[in-house]
Amino acid sequence: MSDTRTRRSPFSRRATATGPRATFSQLLPFIFEHRPVLIWVAILSVIGALASLAQPLLVSQVIQIVEAGEPLGWIVWALIALVIISGVISGYQHYLLQRTGEGVVLSSRKRLIGKLLRLPIAEFDTRRTGDLVSRVGSDTTMLRAVLTQGLVEAVGGTVTFVGALIAMLIIDPVLLGLTVLVIAIAVTTVTLLSGRVREASHQAQEKVGDVAASVERAIGAVRTIRAAGATDREIRDVEVQAEGAWEMGVKVAKISALIVPVAGIAMQVSFLVVLGVGGFRVASGALSVANLVAFILFLFMMILPLGQAFGAITSVNQALGALGRIQEILDLPDEDAHDRELAPLALMVGDANEGVLPEAAAIAFDDVHFAYAATRQDPADPANESPDEHLPEPDVTDRQPVLRGVSFQVPRGRRIALVGPSGAGKSTILALIERFYDPSVGAVRMGGLDLRALDRAELRAQIGYVEQDAPVLAGSLRDNLKLASPDASDEECERVLRAVNLGGVLDRDPAGLGAAVGDDGIMLSGGERQRLAIARALLSAPPILLLDESTSSLDGVNERMMREAVDAVSEGRTLIVIAHRLSTVIDSDRIIVIDEGRVIGEGTHAELVEAVPLYRDLAAHQLLV
Repeated sequence: MSDTRTRRSPFSRRATATGPRATFSQLLPFIFEHRPVLIWVAILSVIGALASLAQPLLVSQVIQIVEAGEPLGWIVWALIALVIISGVISGYQHYLLQRTGEGVVLSSRKRLIGKLLRLPIAEFDTRRTGDLVSRVGSDTTMLRAVLTQGLVEAVGGTVTFVGALIAMLIIDPVLLGLTVLVIAIAVTTVTLLSGRVREASHQAQEKVGDVAASVERAIGAVRTIRAAGATDREIRDVEVQAEGAWEMGVKVAKISALIVPVAGIAMQVSFLVVLGVGGFRVASGALSVANLVAFILFLFMMILPLGQAFGAITSVNQALGALGRIQEILDLPDEDAHDRELAPLALMVGDANEGVLPEAAAIAFDDVHFAYAATRQDPADPANESPDEHLPEPDVTDRQPVLRGVSFQVPRGRRIALVGPSGAGKSTILALIERFYDPSVGAVRMGGLDLRALDRAELRAQIGYVEQDAPVLAGSLRDNLKLASPDASDEECERVLRAVNLGGVLDRDPAGLGAAVGDDGIMLSGGERQRLAIARALLSAPPILLLDESTSSLDGVNERMMREAVDAVSEGRTLIVIAHRLSTVIDSDRIIVIDEGRVIGEGTHAELVEAVPLYRDLAAHQLLV
């Protein structure tokens, strides 16, 4: 093995861990997407505030008119009209805010889903699916509370608060001073507690994500769990996670319980102070009864928006706790984030190595080294360690290498078989061809060009890839077949299904191509799922086919039909096959033997049986490894 410590790739880059703490400024873009509606809500809020502020003045006039023994006349009708207007505005405001809140949830989910499906594959290797789903479902819902629990209404509340403050100042500055003192204490208390709400809310959402991940894990393996008699243990494990989420939710509730009563206590204390001191001032003649009643009404109007502000502070901090988890994903780089930087470097390296690789090579590996991060398992190859969190890959010196100086060429239109023990790095080679990961050292080329110089979409359009576990998407047969070929006709779909011996699946369900396959293809057998995945690749008929042990779940008859179907579609195309059975290997133009991340042999079946002991041993056991 060459010394990888001194041969770092120009494409290597140290990954930076991200865990952003959400701020209010990061919340604003989600809200401002609905700016026209929010402006209208703010206008309505101001109108409603003005209508409310006019009511105490009219009440004061009513008292003075009654004391003077004069008829009330129009003033009563004006007061009734203001009450009705305030109620109508409040109801319409509530509807607009609820609808806009749902819009914020929708837009945040769209952004998050769009980001999730564009993340580097390595991110999915190191994150739990249930936790990611929780961010889309639970965390985004928390953003609704920002609009529905007082933030926008605070605009009108501010008008009401300031208007009431001015009116109270005019009526009696002494009573106002006592009221402001009580309010200042309340505001200080809320400010001190608000930061704890944000932190606790973030932790609570993390726990909800843990619950979702645990449930997803248990449901995904429910048959295995039942067969192992582990149902009760799994239930207890999930219950432990649920209890953790409950404890954090209770913690949020406790802190919120300290904030929510503050407004009520402030109102009660203010009311008692105003009533006591105000009554004394009325008795002394310093204040009239009408003005005292008006002052008390303005006091209630001032405390109401204060309560809304406290509620808004709580809801915003809870939303920021959830937004931190959302922002963590949104701040991650897309899979192609560094492609513009890598492409010129790839072309420069290609020019420097011009003439080393023949242009005829459809795929070529040039001294490729690659290492996954940590010691987790690669989903494509259970014996391998899993990928790092970010692309491009950092230096490999501190990680166990999976590929060690792999070099080989795949001529156009040829069939190449990769064989070797489990964990040798075979599936990793296919993953590098698909650019799920980039080499740590060396280069993978297509037609002589470094893959990093090619557009990912154009690259993958040239490749058909059948994974080892042959995943099937929930939906119908048609949905699965047309995933890579959206314009394919039903006739083409039926033809390719029958070519891989899935005609029986078509015939047994009256829905035909519309037959449901169930979640993860549960309505199909293991062999049927594998054949459906192969049919999907064959339908798109790309120039290059990558088959990762594509016949491992097939019996002898279906394997023969599958080989015939692959033979028919592979004419003039390049095939790279990870072989599981000797029959597949013998059909190949060339066989490459991989062991411990190195190429230890290359040639025909007869040549390798003579020259490579490992291959001879695998062949003797029919390559069933």
